[in-house]
Amino acid sequence: LRLSLPQRSPFYLQKIEDGHLNNSLGSPVQADVYFPRLIVPFCGHIKGGMRPGKKILVMGIVDLNPESFGISLTCGESEDPPADVAIELKAVFTDRQFVRNSCVAGEWGEEQSSIPYFPFIPDQPFRVEILCEHPRFRIFVDGHQLFDFYHRIETLSAIDTIKINGDLQLTKLG
Repeated sequence: LRLSLPQRSPFYLQKIEDGHLNNSLGSPVQADVYFPRLIVPFCGHIKGGMRPGKKILVMGIVDLNPESFGISLTCGESEDPPADVAIELKAVFTDRQFVRNSCVAGEWGEEQSSIPYFPFIPDQPFRVEILCEHPRFRIFVDGHQLFDFYHRIETLSAIDTIKINGDLQLTKLG
């Protein structure tokens, strides 16, 4: 689909020298920032750590030909020794699985993979919400509860880092 607008249309955008775009009414629009993207792989701090009632929001767009992507909540950023992983969510497109697990003191627990449906579509946006409750994380995708994951890390406030990697573009974290 190709859309061409007359040059005098208020929606006509023209490139100007400083790298910004201006519409014909003169208001600046930042070039290439229609969907500001956070850089993947991403590692960020969760202020105050997790606690019951706290929610983590991850919004993004799945790549066109994805293999997998992952979202992890960890106890710090350490690689050596590796930080405890309170929950690792991994969307695997070849198997259409949304796998979850945790790693405590260097030992991975039992992997869980049952889901009612696979919610991710290549080249489409998604919204993952991780709600921390007293006994568990509740995972919602696009507003629908997909599964629960019971805590394997006892000190919720120690869960203070989010890591995101794989075949996606991030559009919002909250």
